[in-house]
Amino acid sequence: MMDIIGGAEAPAADLIKDVSEATFMQDVVEASQNAPVIVDFWAPWCGPCKTLGPALEAAVTRAKGAVTMAKVNVDENQMIAQQMRVQSIPAVFAFYKGQPIDGFQGALPPSEIDTFVAKVVEAGGGSADGGLGEALEAAETMLAEGEAEDAAQIFAAVIGEDDKNAAAYAGLARSHLAQDDADQAEAVLNGAPAEIAEAPEIEAARAQIELARQAANAGPVADLRAQVDADPNNHQARFDLAQALHATDDAEAAVAELLELFRRDREWNDGAAKSQLFTIFDALKPEDTVVLNGRRKLSSMIFA
Repeated sequence: MMDIIGGAEAPAADLIKDVSEATFMQDVVEASQNAPVIVDFWAPWCGPCKTLGPALEAAVTRAKGAVTMAKVNVDENQMIAQQMRVQSIPAVFAFYKGQPIDGFQGALPPSEIDTFVAKVVEAGGGSADGGLGEALEAAETMLAEGEAEDAAQIFAAVIGEDDKNAAAYAGLARSHLAQDDADQAEAVLNGAPAEIAEAPEIEAARAQIELARQAANAGPVADLRAQVDADPNNHQARFDLAQALHATDDAEAAVAELLELFRRDREWNDGAAKSQLFTIFDALKPEDTVVLNGRRKLSSMIFA
């Protein structure tokens, strides 16, 4: 599976090196001809360096060779620090093709460190996620083409590389759902780390699981349509009709019935129509026309 995710991983020793004045030319200037090199100027007595350095190392390691890192102890290599006009530490510079292309001084929060590394990697024409994005795209294509089992293997492999990748957890859950295993799909999402439990991808997958379970119990569309036609105020029949329509992959018609139910009695069954609408919206992509039109119509009713 590693060949799908981005090839063999480079040893950490090749990605992060302690650099001296004797090796700076080789490990930074010359090495940057092939891939960007991030140079971290630090010292043992520098408090912020003790936080920034490991965070930079982690981000560089995740990039799996798209960028390398050189650590320069300014106490032992004052000449390099003077040449780079380092006034205070921590100080970080990025080299590419032998020239500094970016940098910053002082500590940064983790999100900005990741952004900096990603920007440097992109400047060198690489991918900061070590190919995980490409693997996810490949898995999504497989899932769309009905190859759910193969897609599940890739999603699982991505999780093995990045255990906080919300898109991978959601994709793995949807792969199980495509194989009619809603229980396993739910178990995947329940196993996701707490910090990504409310990510949009996870929420969308949860909504899809809920709708799949509803579909398993949905009645025949024709019979339910006849009940609604016979009594337009039969709210339960209209609600069941919406579920049956969604089970036949007609989300637009399902939304239309739920909007009509909401218009007739928004408080019926503790606001079930509105709740079901949000479940359908969450399961679809935000830019889907069914979502955009449905939200607009629902808002106009709420604020009328």
